[in-house]
Amino acid sequence: MSFGSPFMLVTLLVVPLAIGLYVLAGRQRMRYAVRYTNVDVLASVAGGRPWRRLLPATVFLLAVTTLCVAAARPRVHTLVASDRATIVLVLDVSGSMQANDVKPSRLAAAQQAIHVFLDRVPKRVRVGLILFAGVPEEATPPTTDHALVAQAVDDADVFQGGFGGTAIGDALAAAVKVGIASAGIQGTRGLAAYQPVAAPSQASTLVTILFLSDGHQNRGVLQPLQGAAIAKKAGIPVFTIALGTLGAKITNFNFAGGNNGSLFGGGPGLRQALAPDPATLHAIATATGGQFYPAKSAGAVQAAYAKLGSSLGRVPGRSEVTADFVIGAAALLLLAGILGALWAPRLP
Repeated sequence: MSFGSPFMLVTLLVVPLAIGLYVLAGRQRMRYAVRYTNVDVLASVAGGRPWRRLLPATVFLLAVTTLCVAAARPRVHTLVASDRATIVLVLDVSGSMQANDVKPSRLAAAQQAIHVFLDRVPKRVRVGLILFAGVPEEATPPTTDHALVAQAVDDADVFQGGFGGTAIGDALAAAVKVGIASAGIQGTRGLAAYQPVAAPSQASTLVTILFLSDGHQNRGVLQPLQGAAIAKKAGIPVFTIALGTLGAKITNFNFAGGNNGSLFGGGPGLRQALAPDPATLHAIATATGGQFYPAKSAGAVQAAYAKLGSSLGRVPGRSEVTADFVIGAAALLLLAGILGALWAPRLP
């Protein structure tokens, strides 16, 4: 713990002074008791439980001590929102996201979960959105206007995504490019050969990628771990969420590639394309220093986004807790008053 006004701690000298005055007053009462001849009346006034007289005074002194500490503006070490933080959301909107193994559908569950995330993430943190299927596209640049991002998330179901499929590696590279551009870090041009110039420690404190996908890669230039290597070189952690179950199916959905499921790379691969690829997403998170979250239900994906919204975009810092000390002191003063009223000696 540290203090914004440490010189105010001198007010704590009030506490030993009050104790000294209390002891002195006690000695004066003892001298008066010796001169008082009616012992029965004196006993009824003094009471038979000395700790009852001491407890209200002790609680009162604790309240005074707490107020003195509050005057020094105490601060605790914690995670605080960073004005320079950027979070790039990457959302898979390929055809398999229409699968209804996650109710009401994978895409709808992901959209609801991102809204939870946007409610939790600090308002000062810039959030961007990339949508991808066969190709990635920047839906919104990193911005503190989280309502704009939320609107883009709601409109994600109209994104065409190139020629279908799932291009995880390209989406990762695009997210890195958007993230470090937002942080003011330079890099080489070109998606496939994109390489950040910044030192890893510079980017890692500024940019985080939150990546959700439900399928195996079947399109794109870069392989998933190649995209992860770009993020790792930039020092950007990637937090991945694998959405879906192995027994997934799609109902009432028109595949752009026809009945043979060519949208996913051919009929024989349809069942595989609908299943999530947790091994690859776990490897991406591990390689970049992020975390992996499997999500087989709408509740699971919302819980993951809620947890990340409460932790991402924050850096180690100090938070002032003066108000907490003032509230604690007020509670102690109230308790001291109640105890004093209940246990104060009364004349017969």
